[in-house]
Order: sequence, then structure tokens, then C-alpha cells
Amino acid sequence: MLFGRAVAAIHCVGVAGMGLGPLAIYLARLGFEVSGEDDHMSGVMHAQLERAGIALTPTGGLPGRCDLVACSSAVRDGHPSVGAARGRGIHVVRRGELLAEIARGKKLVAICGSHGKTTTTALLVTALRRAGFPAGYVLGGLFDDDATPPADAAGSDWLVAEIDESDGTIENFSPEITVAGNLDWDHPDHYREPAAIEAAFAGIFGRTRGTVLLGANAFAGGARLRQPLRESIVTFGPGADFDFRVENESPADGRQALALGGRFPIATATVRALGAFNAANAAAALAAAHLMGAPLAPDLLAAFPGVRRRQSVLLANSELTVIEDYAHHPAEISALLASLRARIGGKGRLIVVFQPHRHSRTARFKADFAAALALADRVSLIDVYPAGEPPQEGGHTIDVYRELRRAAPALPVVYCNGKTDVMLAVLARSVTPGDWVAFVGAGDIDRRAREWLVLADEYRRVANRWATIAVALRGSVSVETKVRHEEPLAPRTTMRAGGAARIYAEPAGETDLRALLREARARALDVFLLGRGSNLIVPDEGVDGLVISLAHPAWQAFEPRGDGGIWAGAGVRLKNLCGLAAKAGLGGFEFLDGIPGNLGGALRMNAGAMGAWTFDVVERVRLMTRDGEVREVPRAELHTGYRHCAELRDGGIALGALLRPSAARPAEDIARQLDAYRDKRRESQPREPSAGCIFKNPEGAAAGRLIDECGLKGECVGGAEVSAVHANFIVNRGGATATDIIELARIVRVRVAEKTGVTLEPEVILYGKEWREVL
Repeated sequence: MLFGRAVAAIHCVGVAGMGLGPLAIYLARLGFEVSGEDDHMSGVMHAQLERAGIALTPTGGLPGRCDLVACSSAVRDGHPSVGAARGRGIHVVRRGELLAEIARGKKLVAICGSHGKTTTTALLVTALRRAGFPAGYVLGGLFDDDATPPADAAGSDWLVAEIDESDGTIENFSPEITVAGNLDWDHPDHYREPAAIEAAFAGIFGRTRGTVLLGANAFAGGARLRQPLRESIVTFGPGADFDFRVENESPADGRQALALGGRFPIATATVRALGAFNAANAAAALAAAHLMGAPLAPDLLAAFPGVRRRQSVLLANSELTVIEDYAHHPAEISALLASLRARIGGKGRLIVVFQPHRHSRTARFKADFAAALALADRVSLIDVYPAGEPPQEGGHTIDVYRELRRAAPALPVVYCNGKTDVMLAVLARSVTPGDWVAFVGAGDIDRRAREWLVLADEYRRVANRWATIAVALRGSVSVETKVRHEEPLAPRTTMRAGGAARIYAEPAGETDLRALLREARARALDVFLLGRGSNLIVPDEGVDGLVISLAHPAWQAFEPRGDGGIWAGAGVRLKNLCGLAAKAGLGGFEFLDGIPGNLGGALRMNAGAMGAWTFDVVERVRLMTRDGEVREVPRAELHTGYRHCAELRDGGIALGALLRPSAARPAEDIARQLDAYRDKRRESQPREPSAGCIFKNPEGAAAGRLIDECGLKGECVGGAEVSAVHANFIVNRGGATATDIIELARIVRVRVAEKTGVTLEPEVILYGKEWREVL
């Protein structure tokens, strides 16, 4: 009999969940006929369910023989099997309600509290099994080995079970022994105030028939019980009734030794788990086993198999350690990162990939998440895993990002902004020997972590291949030429964002440039030219190819000619060009002064400002084709237009140009004109890092005005913002990623098209990619 009904067949909806899955296995071991369904069946849980003889059905596949339906907390009322059950008059209950009903005739050891329930339960089960003490159990997760099931009946009056407070069903339990390590406020969707969850814990303590085993630091987070503690409460922790301290840790074999005192009948214990939080969980488990009457021994936990998603080590070698953990509350994250930081010491970086769990929790604890994550050396943020919750204002990952930017402005933080694959690809490229990467969260981040490991391994192989190519290119040029592998490009751009070049080179002259081009052609490498890094956006994943910059002094010549012309190398900065021309009393170049580029880039883009264009002052251009042929082409034979020169856009590389000043003028007149242009730019253009105008001006209109009229000034994505000074500029407010910038450009383009019917076309270059791939 269950719930006053004769029940033989039970159907579990959401059976792959870590709460309902183990309970289904326990029911099957008790002799019930159990079936189940789930939209998100994992391979590991699937194997455990099949092993227990549970029949798995498709979604909505309510069996013909069914006396009771049990649902996980993630299942909503509109689920087809729930509707079908109610239509047939079948009783529907929640997971916690069914567990409480099953436990009524048992001596229940209820493991509760805000954090560490699953690990503590697993440790207690391990100790009891090792001690030969019979007890049934229902874990809220999976052991990290395939041999130990997550539930067993054991033919005993004792039942050890993890009791979840998240949905209020904790009120249905009256345990023999209750264990609670901590009492932090969580689940704000159900418990609107801390007092509500504290009352829930006080209630189960009051209904406990025997002993309440409470962590000595349970109230460290500010929680308090609003009724007196019972005499039957005993404590565990340093200096508590069940006293312990960590004697030593051995990261090499993943064990720590505990010195025990107080009411413990043994003096030491070895635990196969690291960190202060796990030491406390182990002490709680051993104390509970003693209260149950199990004989204790020092080695009961020495072979603890661990729990999946609890500090699971996915990879550990001399170059990289990857951890995956279920932590999803700020207190858990703080404990985890402090433990990892202690294990790393000063030998590597701690990189955290965090996926918030539920919008309600994110909204309430976003500042606390930021404080916890600030323990890392670098943080990557994935979008919230909603767990069936609707979106909530202030409860998105971008809100955690903003809190982190405020709390730890120097901390490198990346928000995926919906582009998780891109973010993880960038992370795979950026890890260095000695790094520890922790994937943290309670959603599907465990799957992401395993996918990332495959990706990181592939990138290591690709990186080795690029490194080999870099060595070959280095051998083809003179020692004056720089050739570097995985060179960061963000510092070389005016936007200050983006990834690295697989290979970066600064040729020391035409001979070395020709050699680089020929080697690239022979190896089928894409070649990209980089000037001062203006008017372009480098994707976060970097550039797959050879990036050539004419930054060597050999390309920075400025030579006045006797006929009034100027020969200038392609590497000359436009600002320097203007200054040198002004000193020589040569006017006509002043409009170029505020363009943050060099001459080569200005020639390729026919850069313009103040109503003038680069090719207004060009007489001829010296260029090199991708085959290494050098040509000098008169202005009249070049095909130029708005923001382009066809010969340079289609593969030619500008080496330099003969420029023709408009006229000889007094240096002071030129200086006044330069000052006037500079004042105009200061008034009309933002000072923050940018790539210049993002969009081309459409026929008969100004892109900036259209964007402004659509109310988009100040629109933000991450650290990228539509400038309040000039709406056709996207600026980097600090920490913006290329993904932020690209997404903001996409939003602007969509909004302008929706409101005006005008489709803006990008003016800036998406370096190494095509805009059509992302817009």
C-alpha cells in the first residue's frame, strides 16, 4: 500500500534525473514493477536503469499497467504523461513525496542541508558497505564507478537517503537520524526569504525521532533556527562533539588523512577525496555511521569511488588538469575554488567555465556568484541553464558578467553571449601548460566539458602542426624578420579585442616578404595583411593563416623628392606622415591625421575623412602580387572607389606610394588645419577603443543617423557599446570580446532594418572571416 492505495506498478516521469532515477532503482529492488521516461536520457543513467530492470518508454508513453506516477521536480503539469495519468484517475506524486511514503516504515537517515548532500550520502553508503552494515540507500547522483548502483534495498530496516529541500517535500519526512552540514539560503523560487528555508530545516530537526547531527559551522553563513535547538542535537567539525582535523593531503593519490577525536571511537581515517569541504563531509558520514551502530575502522573511506560531477577529474597530466563539478550555489563555488587554488599553489592558472543554474537563483545571488568566481584567474560564462524556469529580469548570465566586471575589473572574463561553441574554441586555443580548467554548474555543462576535452585535444594537434609550419617559415627568411606562432592580435588592433594569429610575421624587406608569400602558397596557407589594426575586428577564435605586418623599420621610409613628391613606405603611420609633411611645408595630407592606420591600409581601403580620400594624393603605388612579382602602377590604372582599391583588395600588397602634395604651404598654416581637424574629431568621435565606423553609409543617408534614430545609442552587449558620441561607432568599454562586438553589430543591423527598411552593410573588415557567416 502506498498513499492508501494498492500499488504494484509505478511509472517515473523524468527518470534520468539524479533525484528520481536512483529512487526508481530502489523501488525496483523493493519488488515494484517500475517503468520510466525522460527527454534527456544520459548513457550512464540509461545503463543503471536497464540493469535494474526498469522498462523505458518514449515521452508520453504511459504504460497500460500503471498504479502510480512519480515526477521529478523538473516536470511540469502540462507533461503528456501527467495529463494521461490524471485522465485515467491515476495518482500523481512528486519524487520527494514518494520517497517519504516509502521511508515511513524505515529507520531513515536523512542527509539534508544546502550543500554536499550527495557526497555525504555517498560517503556514508561507502562506509556502511565497507563495514558490512546492512542498510538500504537512495543516492541523489551516481557513483563514479560503474560497479556501485545509486540505490539498493539491502533487506534492512535502515534507509539512507538524500533529502532535497528544493520543492518543499522535506516537510514529509520524520527521520530516525538527520544529518545537515550547512544551512545556506538557496532555491529562492520556492523559499522567498531565508527564514522560510530555515523553518524547513527546523521542521525536519523537530520531527527527527533520534539524533540530529549538525555541522558546527552550519550557521556560518548567517542562517539561524527560529526555535531552540533540541538536546538530541550533536555536532561535527573542528572542536565539535565529533571532532576532526585534516592531518595531511596527498594530491598524488587523491587522499587525505583525518585526525579524529571527541565522540569518534577511532583516532584516524583515510579519505579518498581532497579539500576541506570533503573532509567535513567525510567526518559527517563517519559520525552518522557510528550513530547507526556500524563498527568504524580507519580505512572505511580509503577506497571511496567518488560521485560523478563532484570534483570529477576528467584529465590530469603534466600540462593540463580538467575538473567538472556540480557546484551551483555561491558557497559551493567558493569552497570548490578555494580547494582547487590550494592544490594548484602557484604552479598554474585556475580557469573556470561557469554555467548558472536557474534564473531565480542567478537573479538572487549574482553578486555572490561574482565574489566566488573572483577566486579564479580567468572566467568564461555560459548562458543560464533554466531547468524549466521562465526567464527572469536580472537572472541572466550577462548580469553575472556585469557583477564580475564591477567586483573584479582586472579579472579576464568572457561571456559566451549565446556562442558557447566559439567561446570554448577560444578557451581550447588559449590554455597553457600547468593550467587547471574547472567546468562548474548543475546543468548540461558536464557534457560541454567532455566535448571541450575532445576539442582541446584536436587543437593541441593542430597547434603542433602550425608550430611546425612556423619553424619552416622562420627558416625561409633572414634573421631580421620576426615569425611567431599564436601571436595575440588584440593589442595590435584599435578595438583591443580578438584572438591570435596562428602565424604572425614582420618581414624585414621585399626579399623576405616574397619568401613568406611563396612558402605560404606552397603550403596553401591563407595570407592576411595587418596594418595598424584599425577598421577591422579579429574574431575571438583568431585567424587561421599567416598574418603579415609591415611593421619593420624597412617599410617606414619618408623621402621628399626634388619634384615636390613624397615617397612613403606602406608601414608609415598616417599620423607620422602628416607630421613629417607638415614640417616640410607640404600640405594636402591633413585629413589623414586622425585615421588610426598606416599608409598600406589607407591605400587598400582608400581611407577617407573630412571630405577627402587617400587616392586624392596618390601618384603611383608600388605593390607585390601574391606570386611575389613587384609592380609600380600609376594612379590612372588603379580601380578605386568608396572604401576600396581593387588591385590591393584582390591580393596585391602595397609596398609604398609616391604621394603628391596639394601645394607647398607654411608649416604654421598646416598646423592650424591639423588642429582644426583634431578638434572636430574630438567633438564627433568617441575616445574609447573602436574600429572606426562599423557600417557603410547607405545611398543618400548616414548610417550613424539611422542608428541614432532607432534609439540604439548606449545599447550594450557585454563590454561592447554603441557609442553615445557617434552611433556608427561600437566602442570597447573594457573587457569586450569580439563576440560581443559582432553580436552588437548584428543587433544594430536587425533593428535598423526592422524600423527603417534599410539594411546596413559593414564597413569594417571581419578579419579572416566573412560577415555573411555571422550576420
